[in-house]
Amino acid sequence: MVLNYIWVGFFLVALVIALIRLIFLGDTAIFTSLVTSTFDMSKTAFEIALGLTGTLALWLGIMKVGEQGGAINLLAAITRPFFQRLFPEVPRDHPAHGSIIMNFAANMLGLDNAATPLGLKAMQELQELNSEKDRATNAQIMFLVLNTSGLTVIPVSIMVYRAQLGAANPTDVFLPILLATYCSTLVGLIAVAAMQRINLFDPVVLGYLAAVTGLVAATIYFFSGLPQERVQTISNVVANVTLFGVISTFILLATFRRINVFEAFIEGAKEGFGVAIRVIPYLVAILVAIGVFRASGALDLLVNGIGRGFAALGLPDDFIPALPTALMKPLSGSGARGLMVDAMKTYGADSFIGRLASTFQGATDTTFYILALYFGSVGVKKTRYAVAGGLIADVAGIVAAIFIAYIFWG
Repeated sequence: MVLNYIWVGFFLVALVIALIRLIFLGDTAIFTSLVTSTFDMSKTAFEIALGLTGTLALWLGIMKVGEQGGAINLLAAITRPFFQRLFPEVPRDHPAHGSIIMNFAANMLGLDNAATPLGLKAMQELQELNSEKDRATNAQIMFLVLNTSGLTVIPVSIMVYRAQLGAANPTDVFLPILLATYCSTLVGLIAVAAMQRINLFDPVVLGYLAAVTGLVAATIYFFSGLPQERVQTISNVVANVTLFGVISTFILLATFRRINVFEAFIEGAKEGFGVAIRVIPYLVAILVAIGVFRASGALDLLVNGIGRGFAALGLPDDFIPALPTALMKPLSGSGARGLMVDAMKTYGADSFIGRLASTFQGATDTTFYILALYFGSVGVKKTRYAVAGGLIADVAGIVAAIFIAYIFWG
């Protein structure tokens, strides 16, 4: 229901702004832009789903090999005490635990192509436990909010873009992104835990959170002591070695247990095609609405309004030019990426705006896209407070990014 209101709201806002521009400014091209955006975004949605098919087939195949070989159960056993408390509805030995940890691990390494199919697999497994198939469960909401908060330890793609755009030190956003995305994830976890009355002061939960915090601190300490030019190289190597190491380990364990690895892979890969087809309508719906909203100029009006508000209050407003990236990120990853690149081209990759836009890009994930994709893949229509939880995490990441940027580069 919430997505319905948001979807309709995007079109109504776009219509009102378009009529104002036509009547008062004589902008006769605005409706042409709106119609063009609907065709462009529907094409983009299909291309995303088409491109996702191969990745889904690959990773769902690898997951099936891991399940039959016992690797997923091993991963689940390590994290079960923690996830059992965050997802009390999920039985102790349910395969969803393994899929969830694999998805989080891929996100932390910045491996978007691997994270999405793993997340869809986790959502399908959680849906098996859902007694009301069109209504999101507490476990599904917790999973999606933690997913949309976008905890990323190694933001490989952002560092690559900064290098391509001439940044003197492409990795200087590494620590700010890590801090901002950690704040986003922690706030998202607290928000959903409060709604679901989950005790975060449980000794086991506190222990795992302390371990993750220690890992983040150790990562910051390690990379802060390295020459800037080595950070990107090490990040790329760690991400890719880890990714291929997971694939190899799954295959070796399955082989050791005398599993027919090829047949297991094919069995899992077949599921990818069905999932890709099911998500197309949801992707078209959400991306077309976002495209119309952006083409109408609503995003520019929102950013300008925020800028005037800060100026009127006498508050610093030099971060405003980077704000479009932050506001677009919950709506569209590719749109936010384009705005980040535009900010770096316009103001310079090493400018305050260029660095802050990069931090915004890595601080959170695409909330509306992920909700539409994941819920759409299993037919959930009543999302309850999932949107609110995701947006709370987004706001936390944006605010943290601004404060951290002033600390590092202000």
